Amino acid sequence: MLSALKQMDEQHVKMLLVFEGERFVSILTVGDVQRAIIKNIKLTDPIAGIVSINKKFAREGEPIEEIKQKMLSLRAECMPVLDGNGNLTDVLFWNDLFKKAEEPEREKINLPVVIMAGGKGTRLKPLTNVLPKPLIPVGDKTIIEEIMDQFEGIGCKKFYMSVNYKVEMMKFYLSQLEHHYDIEFFQEDKPLGTIGSVALLKGKINNPFIVSNCDIVIDQDYRDVYDYHKENGNDITLVTAVKTTRIPYGVIETGENGLMIGLTEKPENTFMFNTGVYILNPGLIDEIPEGRMFHITELMEKVKARGGRVGCFPVSDQAWHDMGEWPEYLKMIDVL
Repeated sequence: MLSALKQMDEQHVKMLLVFEGERFVSILTVGDVQRAIIKNIKLTDPIAGIVSINKKFAREGEPIEEIKQKMLSLRAECMPVLDGNGNLTDVLFWNDLFKKAEEPEREKINLPVVIMAGGKGTRLKPLTNVLPKPLIPVGDKTIIEEIMDQFEGIGCKKFYMSVNYKVEMMKFYLSQLEHHYDIEFFQEDKPLGTIGSVALLKGKINNPFIVSNCDIVIDQDYRDVYDYHKENGNDITLVTAVKTTRIPYGVIETGENGLMIGLTEKPENTFMFNTGVYILNPGLIDEIPEGRMFHITELMEKVKARGGRVGCFPVSDQAWHDMGEWPEYLKMIDVL
């Protein structure tokens, strides 16, 4: 699974064709891997345990309109074409059959989005001496526009923005844009931590909402995250990124009296880390104390202590783009 995830990242795709020798087996999607991680299946396990052989594919001679309808119903980016013996003879891609502007049909969601944009961006100085971090350009847009455009693309319309540093500059810039975003600003008078300022929204949000940092973009359809959040009855869902680190040496394990009991050559360790995007149930706003420093980690512990559910939805490391520091910012410019 880990090898498949790495290959998807390297090729910038979200699915792979799976073969056993020369025989076509099925398609493996990033969603298959995500569901496996959620089920606590190890990334070192083979994909044979998670790849479905019951997926719908096209057959040779099938009318193209039927294939298009099949792709629309499955929201499939590509469609393998098989002969009567199950051999792969062709692969049809979405862009080959549909206009570029067309997208697979999917129901929109209209969740409120809270963007935490009050920090000073000290790690990006001297740029942030002039600009607030949300207005730093990435390509033809600012990072805050990239974030809001992604949420608007799935149907989210209402934004709440926690602000503090250079707030007037942000308000002026956003007010001058040709595209109008529906933003309600709320301001913390002092630093309140990673979630503390959300207490200022008590009484304003009555359904599940998304919280996002103002310096990250994740290549993920957040409707998948919301589906997972609802289906599992979570109080909080974190979007987590899967990261693998390799130790470039032989790692020794020793026992009593320093005797070697094991040697692992260049081991890999896999972790999931917090990306800074969450889905929260509205009742959690009442659990955030007013007027004091309070972090999202404290809210998670509070929820867990009362028996609530804190879920994790995984994405690949390469799907997560952060501009918190200069090296990451320069990488983001290349990607977006």
